[in-house]
Amino acid sequence: MSPHPPTRPSVRVTVAQLQGSPDHAANRQVVSDAFRTAEQVHADLVVFPEYSSGFDPHGVGVAHVEAIDGPFVSLLRERAAQTGVAAIAGTTLPGGPGRAVNAVVGVDGSGGLVGVYRKVHLYDAFGHRESDRLEPGPVDARPLVLDVAGLRFGVMTCYDLRFPESARRLVDAGAQVLVVPAAWAEGELKVMHWHTLAVARAIENTSAVVAVGMAGRGVIGHSLVVGPDGMVGLELDDEPGVRTVDVDGALLGEVREQNPSLSNRRYSVTPRL
Repeated sequence: MSPHPPTRPSVRVTVAQLQGSPDHAANRQVVSDAFRTAEQVHADLVVFPEYSSGFDPHGVGVAHVEAIDGPFVSLLRERAAQTGVAAIAGTTLPGGPGRAVNAVVGVDGSGGLVGVYRKVHLYDAFGHRESDRLEPGPVDARPLVLDVAGLRFGVMTCYDLRFPESARRLVDAGAQVLVVPAAWAEGELKVMHWHTLAVARAIENTSAVVAVGMAGRGVIGHSLVVGPDGMVGLELDDEPGVRTVDVDGALLGEVREQNPSLSNRRYSVTPRL
């Protein structure tokens, strides 16, 4: 018997590639507008980038912290309840003294807070050091997986995309679609890395991938949606944009039947404590 739930009809997903700013109130307005668009196209889920509540290309830290019951998450819950559209979005939560937490929240279509993922892999690479400002989430925390309209969406964040174990752990928790909110830093080969890694995570996990990048200064945008067969169904450029796609549950089932690599594997993933 397969450990994964049966696939269902398509789920409509709105990709909200926003341009974040340090102005939290302005960001909330942009998020609210994206909910309106998602509602108009009858989306089941809207996905926002990492750091959607407040962003600084020089580094996000305690200056952008909001409590889990603060204005940003409260807005997500209110708009989800009003529109019936579930949401996945990046924010910044309080950490220990002098530290913040890079987090992604999942909200269902009734406005309920399903869970919070606290980013495990901090971006200490390519000249950046998130660990100077942020504390990592616990590696053994329960994976954040949301049920939306018959499919299961597993959540990771930005730099996590470079670690295939993160995606595989979500699949082990039942995820059929991998969701990656990001503020992927610009630089040489970075668009190619982003694109290649998203496609690889889709193919090796026979899962769809919804990778939503932030647009604007210092980041690349280029949100993309990849099918479980590795085919890219949507890719934006580096400008802000809101687009909607259908994630095909039937295709997920077909690909996993044709390529049962998840059943054929011989190694498991365990947290490195």
